[in-house]
Amino acid sequence: MDSPIPDDEGNARLLAEAKAGSNAPALSVSEISNALKRTVEDRFGHVRVRGELSGFKRAASGHLYFSLKDADAKLDGVMWKGNAGRLPFAPEDGLEVIATGKLTTYAGRSSYQIVADRLELAGEGALMLLFEKLKARLAAEGLFDGARKRPIPYLPRTIGIVTSPTGAVIRDMMHRLEDRFPSHVVLWPVMVQGDGAAAQIAAAVRGFSGLPEDGPVARPDLLIVARGGGSIEDLWAFNEEAVVRAVAESSIPVISAVGHETDTTLCDYAADLRAPTPTAAAEMAVPVRLDLAQQLTQNGMRLTGGLRRFVDRARERLTAQIRLLPKAVDIIGVRQQKADDLADRLRRGLEKRADLARVAFAGVCGRLSPAMLRRRVAMSEERLQSLRLPTALIERQLAERKSRLMGLDRLLNSLHPESPLARGFARITTADGKSTIVSSRQAMAAGVVRLNFSDGGVEALVQGGKAPAQKAKPSFGSGPSTTQQDLFGEG
Repeated sequence: MDSPIPDDEGNARLLAEAKAGSNAPALSVSEISNALKRTVEDRFGHVRVRGELSGFKRAASGHLYFSLKDADAKLDGVMWKGNAGRLPFAPEDGLEVIATGKLTTYAGRSSYQIVADRLELAGEGALMLLFEKLKARLAAEGLFDGARKRPIPYLPRTIGIVTSPTGAVIRDMMHRLEDRFPSHVVLWPVMVQGDGAAAQIAAAVRGFSGLPEDGPVARPDLLIVARGGGSIEDLWAFNEEAVVRAVAESSIPVISAVGHETDTTLCDYAADLRAPTPTAAAEMAVPVRLDLAQQLTQNGMRLTGGLRRFVDRARERLTAQIRLLPKAVDIIGVRQQKADDLADRLRRGLEKRADLARVAFAGVCGRLSPAMLRRRVAMSEERLQSLRLPTALIERQLAERKSRLMGLDRLLNSLHPESPLARGFARITTADGKSTIVSSRQAMAAGVVRLNFSDGGVEALVQGGKAPAQKAKPSFGSGPSTTQQDLFGEG
C-alpha cells in the first residue's frame, strides 16, 4: 500500500487535494515537457557545439542521427534531410565537428538534443582525419592501384579541361599549350570550390567520357582536371568521393593538376598522372612542336644517310658478285657456234630439198603435155561409147514400168470408196456427211443419216432412232409427196 502524502505541516495524507491560494498546481507530463521545450529553445535558440561524432547513421528518410561527445558528456543530435543534402563532406564516427543549430527536447525519451543546421569540421586536423579515412577506404576498393593507370597519349588531337573559366589557371594552360603545341581544347566550366563544386566536377568528367566519337563536340583524347593553389579547405572538392570515383571510372586518360606541388588530393591518386601544377599539366599533355620538327629533321637525315649507306653497301656487294660471274661471251659463245652450225645445215638442207622437188616437178611436167592430154581425152570418149546401152533394152524397160503404173491406177480406182456407188451401192454417213456409219448401233445413235449415191445423197430417218429436236421430217424422192419412207421396212 502506498505511503500517505504529507500535508503542509508535514503530516502524511492519503489523497492529494488542491488548497486555495496554492501556487504549485499539478501539471501533466505533456505540459511540463512543452514548458521545458519552450524554455530550452528560447534560451538556446542558436548554439555552436564542438564535439566528436559518435553513433552516426543515415535513416532511409534521409535524416541524419548522431551524438556529439567529449571526455565528460554526450549530446544527441539530428539533422533534417534538406540540410543533410548540402553537407560538403561525408560524416563519420570519430570526426571532430562543430554543429550549428538549436537545442530542443524530445519528449518521447525525456531527453534534449541539438537540431543541427550545419556541420563543419573542427580544424584542419579533423579534415585530415577525414581525408585519411576516405583515402584508406577508396584504396581498399582498388581505385588507386597502379594497374589501373593508363598511358597518356603522346600527341592528343583534342584536350578536355575541367576547371573554372574565369581563373588564371585556364589562361596559363592555354598559353603554355599555344607555346608548345597548339591543340584543340574543349573547356567544361565548373566551380572549383564551395557548395556544389564536387558535383559539377564529377558531372564534367563523366560528361566528357560520355561524348560520342562522331558527335558534334569532339571527344577528347586526354582530360586535365585543374585548379590553382589554396588551403586544404579550398581544395576539398577534389577530395570528395564523387569526384574521385568519376576520375577513376573515366574512359579517357586523366591528368590531375590540383593546387601547387606540395598540395595532394585524392583526385591525384585516382588520376592516371599527377602534375605538380596546372601549367606543368599542359607541358605533360603535349610535346614541344619545335623539338618535334627538329627531331623529324634529324630522323629524316638519319634515314637518308642510312638508305645511302645501304645502297652503297649493296652496290659494293653487287660489284663483288659480278666479278665472280663468268663472262657473257664464255657462256653464250658455244651456243652461238652451235647456232651457226645449225643455220648452215639448214641452208644446205633446204637447197637439197629444192633440187629434189625441182627434178620431180620436171618429170610431172613432161607427162602433162597437150598431146598426151588429147590422147587421154580420146581414150575416155571411146570408153564412154562402149558403155552406152542398146535402145531396145531401154524401150523394154520403159514398157514394163508403164504396165506396172497402169495396173496400180486400176487398183486405185477399184479401191476408191465412191466406185461401188456406180454399181448400185450407197454409202451411209452422218447427216453432215463427215463420218461414215459402219454399224447399226451407230445408225440408231445418229437418228438421221445421209444416203450417198453416185448422183447425190438424200437424208433418211432410222426407225427407232433419236430424231433431232425441232427439225422437220425430211422428205425422200423428188416428188411433192411428204410421206415418210421407212429405210428398213416396207414402203
